[in-house]
Amino acid sequence: MRPFILATILGLAASGGAGVQDARSQAISVDAVKWGPAPPVLPKGGEMAVLSGDPGKPGSFTVRLKLPAGYRIPPHQHPHSEPVTVISGELHFGPGEKLDERNARKLGPGGFVDLPANAHHFAFALVETVIQITADGPFGITYANPADDPSKSQ
Repeated sequence: MRPFILATILGLAASGGAGVQDARSQAISVDAVKWGPAPPVLPKGGEMAVLSGDPGKPGSFTVRLKLPAGYRIPPHQHPHSEPVTVISGELHFGPGEKLDERNARKLGPGGFVDLPANAHHFAFALVETVIQITADGPFGITYANPADDPSKSQ
């Protein structure tokens, strides 16, 4: 059995992984990311790019959010966990129903946090920041204070 496993690994390495690639795979260069306004449930000024899936439907999705300097997302929760990776800039975040900058944690490029489902948290950016979220849809957000929901004030 051991020679078969070794032969398989060597064969895949020699072929550059050919045969392992999936016909459905998709690659997007950083220059090809298509940014647009963030959805109305997020504060104005943010931008969003959908990399895969559809955040409005059941199933996995990946999006990037571009947060301008000074951007704040008031305390909120989601019905799903929210795995967040910082691509550039600095993301400040913390738990709770009040945005408390003094108790916020800071993550720089490459940093990661997995925020649990149904747990209130907030986020803000002091410098332009890009984050990536991969989660299960449909995306949902409920603000701790309904008056903070930007989609309700339009």
